[in-house]
Amino acid sequence: MQGAENLGYNWQWSRVSRCLVARTADGWQFGPLLQGLWLTLEITLLSLCLSMTIGLVSALMRLSASPMARGLALVYLELIRNTPLLIQIFIIYFVFAPILDLGRMSSAILALSLFEGAYASEIIRAGIQAIPVGQWEASASLGLNKAQSYRWIILPQALRQMIPPLTSQGISLVKDSALVSTIAIYDLTMQGQQIIAETFLTFEIWFVVAAIYLLVTMALSILVKYLEHHFSGYTN
Repeated sequence: MQGAENLGYNWQWSRVSRCLVARTADGWQFGPLLQGLWLTLEITLLSLCLSMTIGLVSALMRLSASPMARGLALVYLELIRNTPLLIQIFIIYFVFAPILDLGRMSSAILALSLFEGAYASEIIRAGIQAIPVGQWEASASLGLNKAQSYRWIILPQALRQMIPPLTSQGISLVKDSALVSTIAIYDLTMQGQQIIAETFLTFEIWFVVAAIYLLVTMALSILVKYLEHHFSGYTN
């Protein structure tokens, strides 16, 4: 704060509240920051669901007996994990979106899902491989095929080990979603940039935006602890 004052910065915190909530003739309404937060949460939730699906499919492909399936999964993982997310967003939006007729939102969700799905894949694969071989033998003795073994025996047990790192990946997804502002999606970060351009409340707005992201990620961290406790009691 003192450093900003030394630069001659005039703090105007009283103007920030209007960016969160605003009173209109129709009553109280969300301001641009909370509207951006809502869009951020929407993008995060949709991307999380799709990334978990992509992660599960690619993990099963890595564990498949088919060399082609393993090879395709490995190419996907190496390609995604060794290139920056920002570049992936640009490639999907500027190259593939016109071909596939995707809008900004769809492009952003697809890019985030592919990126986070690569990391989720390794978490899921590690969770499955941590299950003792005896569980596979037990499922075979019950007459279950491989798909049934995964559904009823392996994945429910692996879920307990996968939940903490997967939820941590969800926290990373919330923060990574800020990059979708680069393709003019009015998420929390983009709304913050727009407000700063109009009001010059640079420090105030960025502090508030950072605080909102912090509150969201802290809430998710609390959820992680709850899920760990819940599934620990369920599987024991």
